[in-house]
Amino acid sequence: MELPNKDLTTLFDQLGLDSDPASMDAFFASHALAHDTKLSDADFWTPSQAAFLRDEIREDAEWAPVVDELNARLHEQ
Repeated sequence: MELPNKDLTTLFDQLGLDSDPASMDAFFASHALAHDTKLSDADFWTPSQAAFLRDEIREDAEWAPVVDELNARLHEQ
């Protein structure tokens, strides 16, 4: 069985966030991080979401490239 490709939509699903295009656009429009704030330290994550994001990056795990993309998008503002 082939696993689905990991992208921002599936990451939002993994994090328990609404993943339709309008909801994702609204999320990015209303959430931004200062350049010196780590993604997993953002105050809008639940503890389990923050731990997932931190662990995926630290372990260079399968979600790491998509977490990096999320990080870049939240630091764009």
